[in-house]
Amino acid sequence: MPYIPFTDEQKVLANSVDLEQFLRMRGEKLERVGREHKLIYCDSSGRHDSITIRGSKWFDHKNQTGGGAIKFMQEFYGMDFQTAVQELLGQTVTLLSHSPPKAIAKEEKKEFRLPQANTNMHRVYAYLIKQRFISADIITHFAKQHTLYEDKTHHNAVFVGLNENGEPKQAHKRSTNSVGGTFRITCGGSDTRYSFAHFGENERLYVFEAPIDMLSFLTLYPKDWQKHSYIAMNGVYENAVLTALKNHSNLSEVILCVDNDEGGIEAVDRLKDILNENGYSNVKRLAPPYKDWNEVLKAKNGVYALPAVPNQHKEEYHRQSKNLQYLKCRPDKLTSQIYATFKNEQYKYLAEYALAGSAFFMPKSERINSECKAFERLQHKLKGSYKPYTDKGKKSQKQRNLQECVQTVLKDLRQTARTREQSVNTAKLLYQLADSAVRLSVEETLNAPMQENIESEDIVSEPEPCMEFS
Repeated sequence: MPYIPFTDEQKVLANSVDLEQFLRMRGEKLERVGREHKLIYCDSSGRHDSITIRGSKWFDHKNQTGGGAIKFMQEFYGMDFQTAVQELLGQTVTLLSHSPPKAIAKEEKKEFRLPQANTNMHRVYAYLIKQRFISADIITHFAKQHTLYEDKTHHNAVFVGLNENGEPKQAHKRSTNSVGGTFRITCGGSDTRYSFAHFGENERLYVFEAPIDMLSFLTLYPKDWQKHSYIAMNGVYENAVLTALKNHSNLSEVILCVDNDEGGIEAVDRLKDILNENGYSNVKRLAPPYKDWNEVLKAKNGVYALPAVPNQHKEEYHRQSKNLQYLKCRPDKLTSQIYATFKNEQYKYLAEYALAGSAFFMPKSERINSECKAFERLQHKLKGSYKPYTDKGKKSQKQRNLQECVQTVLKDLRQTARTREQSVNTAKLLYQLADSAVRLSVEETLNAPMQENIESEDIVSEPEPCMEFS
């Protein structure tokens, strides 16, 4: 990404972000332990709780490493320095405040207040219509609801989130400048349980990353739009979505309309899991054919539109898992095969031996016709169950995970006699080993100087007829 000249104050502010609050906003799970919190996450090797967090500091007791918020983003999410700072600051702008960190932190704790409204909305209308191609009728609807207006000081567009009593509890500002960097920020004191939204009488809730995506979608599909419900998350955080579902009993179907890029594709799996955990199983994805819904609107108006961006880890994992070949399992050779392929860093062969072993140790009732068929089912399971948001960390972390999986499997294979339950457990461990081997192989492929073009996964690109609000 282009170099961004962050000030020292911005770097200090980013590194001092309260990780506990920030990670909860991202949907991560944390458990309080005294004055600290444990981060609970799952990857190919299972459930982990070795990372403790206090304020902006963290420490991984398992790997004996730790540091501040920036290093956490680099280690846990695999971000480079500039992306980590931007993410922690919650902005995608180069023009940030030069106030001292303490002053900014103090300001963020102030009582929530809406920015003062301008006497008119000329600049907001001009920006949204001329640059974003959003329907004037759609803008006017939200302006009349007092959930969209123009602020007096900087003429930003202000998108307001109301609570169940119709009271403003959240506000998000978006610059209307046609020149210079984009500015967008959630106002201090905002309650993240609420966000810019519209609630109708039907059962469907459409979920977007940003207000402009939401307005763009309504412009593209205006027919009877007020019957349905829509909400903008201001990112990919689920707080406002869960609150909306809780407060509106008519909502039973969730349509995730997030961006069609790396982050959006990753967010789909994470949000689906969170919604399922909260009792909402009717969750679908509706992907824009371009990067986001405003880009679709631009293309429709003859303006260059940013293309969709595939999630490289997901695409490559699917490709490699699909290309695994069945190798008949020989139990007496399996230990040496696993050890040799791991030692020689032959991760594809390691995954094939492990998956074949998993098929062999499955109960006969689940092998149906043959081990080969069982292998194919496990192969499909690898592809179908892969979620990029669980695939965090750098290559070194994935190497450690694979080594642990190998050690666990080799220890388990020393058993000479097995009960049915022990065989089932062995099959599970070998499946996890195969998954871990493919993940590391993917990481190596993506980090190689040259990589092949990968076909994008087929996804829904246009609303089905039922999405036309008929």
